[in-house]
Amino acid sequence: MAGTTIEWTEMTWNPTTGCTKISAGCKNCYAEKMTCRLQGMGMNKYKDGFNVRWHESELKVPYTWSKPRMIFVNSMSDLFHEEISLAFIKRVFRVMNECSKHTFQVLTKRADILAQYSPMLNWTPNIWMGVTVECDRVVDRIDYLRETSAFLKFLSLEPLLTDLPALNLNEIDWVIVGGESGPCARIMNEQWVISIRNQCALSGIPFFFKQWGGKNKKANGSLLNGNSYKQVPIIRTTVMSH
Repeated sequence: MAGTTIEWTEMTWNPTTGCTKISAGCKNCYAEKMTCRLQGMGMNKYKDGFNVRWHESELKVPYTWSKPRMIFVNSMSDLFHEEISLAFIKRVFRVMNECSKHTFQVLTKRADILAQYSPMLNWTPNIWMGVTVECDRVVDRIDYLRETSAFLKFLSLEPLLTDLPALNLNEIDWVIVGGESGPCARIMNEQWVISIRNQCALSGIPFFFKQWGGKNKKANGSLLNGNSYKQVPIIRTTVMSH
């Protein structure tokens, strides 16, 4: 478990590490860069670099957390990567099922695999399932998400790379938007963000604007038309430790 600066969660847990690029949002992958850094620091967990690996020892960790936490699962990987077996995914889900005092947020770009495996997984209410939709070419991931039995379904529109003017938000419970950050960050248009905010408002869906991003994401901040949008699903307040 590790602390994180990701605003919409509290901690991260990585029972798997490593990934491969699958779509435009992966171009400047922060997890890949962080893995190289951790590998250079001699951390054993990242000795194989960004190759996909799963870690048996990590499965024990959530049982040791005494206080309820909001946990982002696999910030350094994708749980539904094609190299990760269904058997191991089921073991990860069993941990999440049994650690019911915590809320686990799972995010994938491999929504087709998610939908395929969903009937074989135990979806307890403390598992929030999300898909990344960074551009108009991958909006079908939302349809795959709808096919799952997750109790709470969310979208991460980050890094937002194109306009998404006609999102189908049926059965979606939360939307997160953010711009890309770092030296090679691609530009996010303000009107794209406003459009998504308005679509969420019309559908009554919590809208969380994370950041504008850019080379200096701290300086660019996260205000939209002078306002901060950090809305979260109401049920979140029942599982937070503070």
